[in-house]
Amino acid sequence: MTPYPRLLSPLAIGSCTIRNRIVSSGHDTVMVDHGEVTDQLIAYHNARADGGVGLIVVQVAGIHESARYTTHILMADDDSCIAGFTRLASSLHERGATVFGQLFHPGREVMESQDGSRPVALAPSAVPNERFRVTPRRLRRSEIEEIVAGFAAGAARLQRAGLDGVEVVASHGYLPAQFLNPKVNLRDDEYGGSPANRLRFLRDVLGATRERVGREFVVGLRVSLGEHDPGGLDEDAALAVCVELSREGLVDYLSVTTGTSAGLSGSGHIVPEMGYANAYTAPLAQRVKAAVDVPVMVAGRINQPQEAERILELGQADACVMTRALISDPELPNLAAAGRSEDIRACVGCNQACIGHFHAGFAISCIQHPETGRELAYGRIREARRARRVLVVGAGPGGMKAAAIAAARGHDVTLHEATGRYGGQVLLAQMLPGRDEFGGVAMNLRAEVQRAGVKVVTHSTVDVDLVERERPDVVVVATGARPYRPPVEIMGQPNIFDAWQVIQGRSPPVGHSVVVDTDGDWIGVGVARILAGRGHRVTLCVNGYGAGEQLQQYVRDASLGALQRERITVVPLVRLFGIDDDSVYLQHVLTEEMIVERGVSGVVLACGHEPVTDLLTSLADRSVEAIGVGDCTAPRTVEEAVLDGLVVGSEL
Repeated sequence: MTPYPRLLSPLAIGSCTIRNRIVSSGHDTVMVDHGEVTDQLIAYHNARADGGVGLIVVQVAGIHESARYTTHILMADDDSCIAGFTRLASSLHERGATVFGQLFHPGREVMESQDGSRPVALAPSAVPNERFRVTPRRLRRSEIEEIVAGFAAGAARLQRAGLDGVEVVASHGYLPAQFLNPKVNLRDDEYGGSPANRLRFLRDVLGATRERVGREFVVGLRVSLGEHDPGGLDEDAALAVCVELSREGLVDYLSVTTGTSAGLSGSGHIVPEMGYANAYTAPLAQRVKAAVDVPVMVAGRINQPQEAERILELGQADACVMTRALISDPELPNLAAAGRSEDIRACVGCNQACIGHFHAGFAISCIQHPETGRELAYGRIREARRARRVLVVGAGPGGMKAAAIAAARGHDVTLHEATGRYGGQVLLAQMLPGRDEFGGVAMNLRAEVQRAGVKVVTHSTVDVDLVERERPDVVVVATGARPYRPPVEIMGQPNIFDAWQVIQGRSPPVGHSVVVDTDGDWIGVGVARILAGRGHRVTLCVNGYGAGEQLQQYVRDASLGALQRERITVVPLVRLFGIDDDSVYLQHVLTEEMIVERGVSGVVLACGHEPVTDLLTSLADRSVEAIGVGDCTAPRTVEEAVLDGLVVGSEL
């Protein structure tokens, strides 16, 4: 008997029966070419369908020329889209998955230009967007009619392509939500003023769509129950919309999320980072489920099958959106069904390579599973042409991934680790405030190593003599990096620490501590918060425009909020010049004027890392075949280390 009887049971939605209650929700993949489906996008979704997911909701498809909110949006505004969607639907159906499409118009939520010039954004009223600093133009009546017709026509095209249904996106402050929101919709015509008038646009969209596709084609609605923004649509108003549209028979299901794209405080809920509790949105879905008579889905950090099973057991929802969990491990449904939940590579909510790649305009992936988004190149492990003896040095993320992939391909792999623990710098990262879940990266990679049958030798420092004794065919060097100390003038005997020392428990005498951060990542922010928690008055000096510049936006916003709450002072645009017994001397990076922090009890340097290359260099000098991965080739992040491991392990 399955340990997840509810999660793995079928669910009827309208005319469709989904094989289980695990959902991959619509999410932009940046795997689109000029608005059309690509082989890369099909391969990406095929991996989730092969992994056993019940329902795949394909990313948003624009239904009108004015819906192009990014340069890589899918479009469904003319018949040219049908061929690509047909290939996608056919491929997913062959693998047993149900597939819906998303119909979309962003309104004022326009993220990017198409050609470098600022686009014209359309909205119910000319109310600016806070996050993207977009001031839209008020929609004309004729344009509203065009867009309503566009939703219906887009649905008909996806129906012709063989999809099983469509989902109208009224969540996250996009155009339908803008019409519903009295703070954004200031119209005094039949589309504004009263709640009934504000609902008219969405009712027209659903009515026209239903009329066009008939009753046998599923029509659903995605909605934010509360936007977590002072200018957002409130929870009760959104609930009333769900009740009314369900009562009128306009929707076959409701997909419940929270937050809004329009502001910084609400946008973090679009892809909530690890600081949010798992399944924190389930009570919102429960409010909707108690008030409507159609199936309800819920999204919001549901990472593990046991979490989803509990939601269903409590009657909070009928299906669970587990999108990032499936990005991290496409095999999650199959593993759950096989009783192998301990083998699931759990998402840690870091946001780095999924939504982080999307915001940067690159195909989404996962720091733990770089095969995601690269299915065409690395979707299948290829057996090695000739088994080789491989010695891997260092059980950090890069070394573990290289070892696991090489062993899975049939090589004889031995992994040496100088300490008794797996994980490298991940073991430090998980000790930063709000980052404890990040330790799952080390646990998951260790499990991959064990499943692949890698021989592991701990407390083993590898040198050239050991390599020459073992005589491997190839050595993979993953010796990592050490803290970098910039050359600065030091006078007297000031208290100077590096970030690693603070994370591991040391710190300057309690007083005014200055953290110098040159990388703009988690480390400077994290050690500043550690010191504040130990009772220090902390000044965080960064050489960028602000703290955490290199972090994904939602993660950065959460971090900046924490710095504010903990009263940590941030000094931007400075570089370290010198340190004495009680002062830190800084230089403004634009004006070169000196800035002095006085009365300082100690300085913590978060100034990046330098690669540990001794072994790699020595082996090269002895003409031993050695390949570097991760920070020993160049200090970067865990994402690049794991990707290096995948590439090297696949090429051996």
